[in-house]
Amino acid sequence: MINEKLAKIWYGGDYNPEQWDEAIWSEDQRMFKLAGIDVATINVFSWALNQPDENTYDFTWLDNTIERLYKDGIYICLATSTGAHPAWMAKRYPDVRRVDFEGRKRKFGGRHNSCPNSPTYRMYSERMADKLGERYKDHPAVLVWHVSNEYGGYCYCDNCEKAFRIWLKQKYKTLVAVNEAWNTRFWGHTFYEWDEIVAPNGLSEEWQDGQNTNFQGISLDYRRFQSDSLLEIFKLERNALKKHTPKTPVTTNLMGLYPELDYFKWGKEMDVVSWDNYPSIDTPVSLTAMTHDLMRGLKSGQPFMLMEQTPSQQNWQAYNSLKRPGVMRLWSYQAVAHGADTIMFFQLRRSRGATEKYHGAVIEHAGNEHTRVFRESAQLGRELCHLGDKIIGSIVKAKVAIVFDWENRWAIQLSSGPSIALDYVKEVHKYYDAFYQNNIPVDMISVEEDISKYDIVIAPVLYMIKTGHTDRLKAFVDSGGTFVTTFFSGIVNESDLVTLGGYPGELRDLVGVWAEEIDALEPAQYNQIVFENGYGKLQGEYQCNILFDLIHAEGAQVLATYGNDFYKGMPVLTKNCYGEGTAYYVASSPDQAFVNDFVLTVCEEKGITTDVTSDDGVEVIAREKKDEKIIFILNHNGENASFELTNNRWRDLLSDQTFSGVAEISGYDVLILKEEK
Repeated sequence: MINEKLAKIWYGGDYNPEQWDEAIWSEDQRMFKLAGIDVATINVFSWALNQPDENTYDFTWLDNTIERLYKDGIYICLATSTGAHPAWMAKRYPDVRRVDFEGRKRKFGGRHNSCPNSPTYRMYSERMADKLGERYKDHPAVLVWHVSNEYGGYCYCDNCEKAFRIWLKQKYKTLVAVNEAWNTRFWGHTFYEWDEIVAPNGLSEEWQDGQNTNFQGISLDYRRFQSDSLLEIFKLERNALKKHTPKTPVTTNLMGLYPELDYFKWGKEMDVVSWDNYPSIDTPVSLTAMTHDLMRGLKSGQPFMLMEQTPSQQNWQAYNSLKRPGVMRLWSYQAVAHGADTIMFFQLRRSRGATEKYHGAVIEHAGNEHTRVFRESAQLGRELCHLGDKIIGSIVKAKVAIVFDWENRWAIQLSSGPSIALDYVKEVHKYYDAFYQNNIPVDMISVEEDISKYDIVIAPVLYMIKTGHTDRLKAFVDSGGTFVTTFFSGIVNESDLVTLGGYPGELRDLVGVWAEEIDALEPAQYNQIVFENGYGKLQGEYQCNILFDLIHAEGAQVLATYGNDFYKGMPVLTKNCYGEGTAYYVASSPDQAFVNDFVLTVCEEKGITTDVTSDDGVEVIAREKKDEKIIFILNHNGENASFELTNNRWRDLLSDQTFSGVAEISGYDVLILKEEK
């Protein structure tokens, strides 16, 4: 449970009363009551209002806002306001302004605009958090601290360059070790003094906004350094708050699959993970589900906060479609089903001006409760009140884990080949989707996670092998686990140096194959995965494309071979017995049909089944607490669909209806079923 003061699924979102007058405040609070809003996130971008100059702090408006909301039964998610520095700070202290990829010094404007290694920014942001912690440490309204907002973006200024060298000294100790890790004898890059090292950007090693680099080792380390730098300024504020409120949880809102930060590192430093969910109208619902599971996985399965979603419309996409009737409620419960203990929006009232004035809100520009969006929001608010504490604190339990690693993602993107079509997230999602379509829960885990509790671990495109990971995988398989990896795996170490002796490097003994070459073809060119005798659900032929490992079995059983080209007949799917377990190697990027049948095959081998079968588009996932299981049935279709419960009778916590056997669910509807004892 995030906070016992409010023992239910929190319902609310970002609120900016500083943009409005007193008459609007009264109307807002009247409508908040109608909608069942019980938590407001405030003070997110109010630094300039709170601190008009170096030495003046004025929290009068914030005092009044917190008191007014709390008297009306609304608790506070209190942000530190440091997501955008004030104009006076940018004017008087240029070191707070970032330098972009092209080497240009920014002027004041936008947000995410502060250099994480600016002494000025660090001093003032920490001081702001300290003053807020001191001022509100005893206020009963404050449920959780919200540090800054949606951290992101890199800086290439002189301060960052100097800090990068210090970071390198701490990591490598000597320049000899740096030169070895980066393979600097290539192109005559050997460094003899620390200050010869410069930031890798458009003025040095990288091009195309950092999509390409001459030296992967340098660019990888700079990404690690920038992620760590931003994390350090989060920790500065977190520690300042903890000094005053050690028991109040501290979070910051992450952004799901955002590429620039290593969120597994961030999750370790947060009391509770929170994130902002903004799928497009055409985003696969299984990709959203995977991202929820990834956010849950940042703290080993603990419940998380949905900090932001839109009640309907977004404002920054090319085509900002409305959420169709029922979809906001559906997607809200999808978040809860995957581990969220809060449902919160950006925003509670639509802004009147600037870039987010067309971003949806519970209270639209019409300003009354007679809108479709408000009616749907109020319905959800009533339901969450009715559910009370029945769901919070329960967890998702899975026997399958999929490995996701941000550093591996960076390394693949920077690898300088062999194909620009290789997309790490798409390859991971392909395997996740196969489990999702069969209602089999999955944990998304880091390479450091304890995997002994799982039956199946899948690591698609595990290009980078980190220290100790191979040993953990071997121990897992040796003790009876099933491990699956794919093409372009085991290629390099953490410095992007190739492991010599044949791909897949350290994984070679585990999977029982070695690869001598990797073919890369334009994505429209396909080969075939051919099963001469079939294997489990896998029969006949499937298609594969993008990359093709030319592998030789050395102990592994060949289950399927390529269908054409000069490597026709070479292995494309192998199975290797290792100790008490099994390791599979998929040597190309297969079509979804192959992955679906392959996943069903390995699940059958491990005896993994589902409690509920359902029509396509009907998502089923369970949360468990003690000996109770709560099953969510989510119909992502616009029309009625069916599902089948394999045992006992179940009662819907929303409608109080009972279900057993084959049943029907309406389009875009949700059922939350608890087994009747």
